[in-house]
Amino acid sequence: MSKVMQRTSRPDLTTAVSGEGVYLIDKAGNRYLDACGGAAVSCLGHSNERVKQAVIRQVSQMPYAHTSFFTNEAQESLAEDLISHSKGNFSQVYFVSGGSEAIETALKLARQYFLEIGKETKKYFIARRQSYHGNTLGALSIGGNLWRRNPFDPLLVKGHHISAPYAYRDQGENETEFEYGQRIANELEAEINKLGAENVAAFVVETVVGATAGALTAPKAYYKRIREICDQYDVLLILDEVMCGMGRTGTLHACEEEGVQGDLQTIAKGIATGYQALGAVLIGKKIVNAIEKGSGFFQHGHTYIGHPISCAAGLATQQEIRERNLLSNVKQQGTLLKTLLEKHLLEDSEIGPYIGDIRGRGLFIGIELVANKETKQPFDPNIKLHAQIKKAAMQNHLMIYPMGGTIDGVNGDHILLAPPFIVTEADIFLIVERLSASIKESLRKVVKTRGVYL
Repeated sequence: MSKVMQRTSRPDLTTAVSGEGVYLIDKAGNRYLDACGGAAVSCLGHSNERVKQAVIRQVSQMPYAHTSFFTNEAQESLAEDLISHSKGNFSQVYFVSGGSEAIETALKLARQYFLEIGKETKKYFIARRQSYHGNTLGALSIGGNLWRRNPFDPLLVKGHHISAPYAYRDQGENETEFEYGQRIANELEAEINKLGAENVAAFVVETVVGATAGALTAPKAYYKRIREICDQYDVLLILDEVMCGMGRTGTLHACEEEGVQGDLQTIAKGIATGYQALGAVLIGKKIVNAIEKGSGFFQHGHTYIGHPISCAAGLATQQEIRERNLLSNVKQQGTLLKTLLEKHLLEDSEIGPYIGDIRGRGLFIGIELVANKETKQPFDPNIKLHAQIKKAAMQNHLMIYPMGGTIDGVNGDHILLAPPFIVTEADIFLIVERLSASIKESLRKVVKTRGVYL
C-alpha cells in the first residue's frame, strides 16, 4: 500500500514516468493524450526544452533565497514581464505557490487597502454561486462550490453569493443576451445595498468559470456593468484567472475580451506551465500606493513567495508563448475543437440526445450532459456519469477534466477540456474521436446496468 495519501483512499492510479509533447507516458509505456492540461496547467505540454533549461540554470545558479533578506533576478524579471504585458493599471506583482494562495493574498490585500485608507468597516466579500476560488479556508469561504464547502462550513467566514452567468439554464425565453447579462449583473448592486456599501470590500469572480460549472462565459456587456457597479460603490473587483487566464481563452488575460480590468487579478496554473509551482497576484496602482503611503508593510507572507526557480520557469514560459505565437494557435485550434465537438457529439444518434450544451472560449471548452435534452433534466447524481466518462477516457488513453454538481453542487455532469497550447489539428481530431468513444461507452454502461438514464 502506498504511503502517499492520495485524493481517495482507494486510488486506481497508474504511475506517470515521462512526458512528450501533449502526451504523458506511464511505466507500462502507455501514452495518454492530455486534453485537459491536468487541470488547465500544462499549456506547453510535457517536454518543453526552453523551460527545462531555465529551471536547470536557476538551480545551478541559486535555488532559493528567503525574500525577507533578498529579492532575486528571476522574480524581478518575471514581474517586469507580467506588468509590461498586462495592458492595464497594474504596477506590482506578488508571487506565491499556486492559485489558492493567490486568492488568499488578494483577499488580504483588499482588506488591508481599505484599512490603509480609513474604511475599516469594509470586510464583506461577494462572489458567485457555482464558483471555485481555491481550497484554503479563506478561498472556500468566498467560493460557491457547495461540495467543497460543506464539510468545513463551521470553520468558514460567511460568504455572500449572487448568480453565475449560466445562460443555458437561466436566460429567459424572451430575454436577449444583453438583457440577461444586465439582470444578473444588477444582482451585485442589490447584494451590495443589502449588506451596505460601507461594509463591502470586493467582488470576486472567475472571468470564465472553470472547474465547478465548466467554461461558463459571460453575456455581452456583463463585465462592463459589473465594473460600473464596483466603481459606484467603492468595491474592489478581484478577477480570478487562475484557471482561465494566461492565454487559455486565446488572449493573455481572459478579461481582455470583456473590455475591463480588475483592481486585483489572480493568475497561476499556466503561468509556469506546471514545470514549477507558481501563482501570482497582479496589483492595481491605487492599492500599491495606499500601502506605500500608509503602513508601508503588507501583513502577509509565505516561505516560498518569489521562489527563483519557479519564477525562472514562469519567465521562460511567457517568452515561449510569445515567440512561438501560441495564442494564435489557441484561437485556431479552439475553434476547430468546438466545431468538431458540435459535429461529432451533437450529430451522433447515441450521444447527441444527451449533450445539453457545448460552451467556452479558446482551448477552454465545457460540455454539459443531460438525461433529457428537452427539459434539460440532469442525470441522477448517484450514477456519477462524469466519473464513468473519465474512467473510460483513461482506458482510451485520453485525459479529460470532468466534474459533477454542475448546476447546484449536487446535480449536473460536465466535462472540461483544456489541452496544451501546442496542440495540433491532428491532436484535436484524436481528442474528439477518443472522447466520443468514451462518452458512448459510458452511456451504454448506464443503460445496461440501470435500464434507463434517469
